[in-house]
Amino acid sequence: MTDPEIGSFETEMNRGFLQILVLALLDKEAYGYAMVRTVRELGYDLEENTLYPLLRRLEKNGWIKGQWDVREDRPRKFYAISDRGRALRKALFAVWKKQDDVLRRVLKEDRHVR
Repeated sequence: MTDPEIGSFETEMNRGFLQILVLALLDKEAYGYAMVRTVRELGYDLEENTLYPLLRRLEKNGWIKGQWDVREDRPRKFYAISDRGRALRKALFAVWKKQDDVLRRVLKEDRHVR
């Protein structure tokens, strides 16, 4: 496989993963750049220009709530997961677990499609 082919698959996989990741991170209120730093410290590359549109979509759908903090020199928008977001996260974790279980069983049994 070539790098562009892998990149295409990775991009597709990242879409869902980043949504779950952000919903998991927002158990504690956080602002965008702090989330980027946290994720990078965990070894996953996340760009701000990927995160902020995702935050806006999640907020628009009511899965997270944003609130501006203007007390410091630089205003920051803090985000927290909403009740709807918690329900969504729970459902997504169940899907993720099911998919992971199936993949682990396939790898354990060393099955290969022929």
